[in-house]
Amino acid sequence: MPTLARWYIKTSLVWLLLALALGVALFLLPSDLPAAALVPVQIHAFVVGWITQLIFGVVYWMFPKASLERPRGSPSLALAAYVLLNGGLVLRAVGEPLGAFDLPSGPWLVASAAMQWLAGLAFVVNTWPRVKGP
Repeated sequence: MPTLARWYIKTSLVWLLLALALGVALFLLPSDLPAAALVPVQIHAFVVGWITQLIFGVVYWMFPKASLERPRGSPSLALAAYVLLNGGLVLRAVGEPLGAFDLPSGPWLVASAAMQWLAGLAFVVNTWPRVKGP
């Protein structure tokens, strides 16, 4: 298994544990505004951190080779997708609760969304040539 695929998959498992821990915390915390601000963080940790990242890792590992010289496409583009995806997730996890404390969260969330969108774009550009027909 390629190193980057292991990073994707192991990091996805960390996000899964974080999402589950947030779920427990949300159940135990009083249902006031600051606790409710963690709901989008939990959803992002599950959907983007765990599911999407697991898919990215498995696709990077298992899809057909792009070429003999570069079987998994561009290593730097694949690494950029990994860094941008996780950087965006961290910004979201920090920025989302700020609004509950009347602190500016907009710049954090815009940067998070931009990073995650760029991660998706990098992933698609790198993976597209590996999707081949008969």
